[in-house]
Amino acid sequence: MPRRNDRRDLSAAAQEYLLALRVSAGADDGSRATAAGIARHLGVTTQAASEMFRRLGADGLVEHDGGRELRLTTPGRAAADAIFRRHALLEWLLTSVVGLGWAESDEEAMRLQVAISPRVEARLDEMLGHPEICPHGNPIDAATAKRRPAGVRLSDVEAGTRATVFRITEEAEEDAGLLSYLEARALKPGAAITILARSESLDSLTLDGPRGRATLGLRPAALIRVLPGEADPTLFHTVPERA
Repeated sequence: MPRRNDRRDLSAAAQEYLLALRVSAGADDGSRATAAGIARHLGVTTQAASEMFRRLGADGLVEHDGGRELRLTTPGRAAADAIFRRHALLEWLLTSVVGLGWAESDEEAMRLQVAISPRVEARLDEMLGHPEICPHGNPIDAATAKRRPAGVRLSDVEAGTRATVFRITEEAEEDAGLLSYLEARALKPGAAITILARSESLDSLTLDGPRGRATLGLRPAALIRVLPGEADPTLFHTVPERA
């Protein structure tokens, strides 16, 4: 059944802005979500972003904190979660059924998410086993996020530690090159890894994963969350096999 607050009436551009604000608001690097910052991310002018957020504010989906920082209202968060849910379902379909790569599926899902009907969404959800996370391990909504571990930054893990890749954050999802690198080395949620070396001075981290050694800068490594040791396999969604 469609959700009353999923705001399917929003334009494709408005949905893209809500998703971008959802990612910025969820960042844990201390940065603030601003129209200027989101404009840079989306490749538009600050004026265009400010105008869009003014409209979203008039719709009761976005608010300012009294300064420049933007925040999703409760209805705005619900709408952004509903958009992300459609996006995640399409990513599962495109990666697990169609066979596209992570970066390709993200791009195609952005195109398709505005056109998917409630009927198709419900059928996809059933077919894909009702996922609570996207293929990169990110919770589909706030309620799911509260039930799941936060994980620790890969960049903070010391050499010699064994861990399990937990999720590739939404910030990391914005970097197509990073997604392709991680996918090529099978560094997906559920992958067992061992940290071989970590150097602040060299700004690098080397690990042993499913396909051998991989090296990351500490900044991209900070966008990946891991769990210590061997993680509970029920934390990782798998798409049911079809008869």
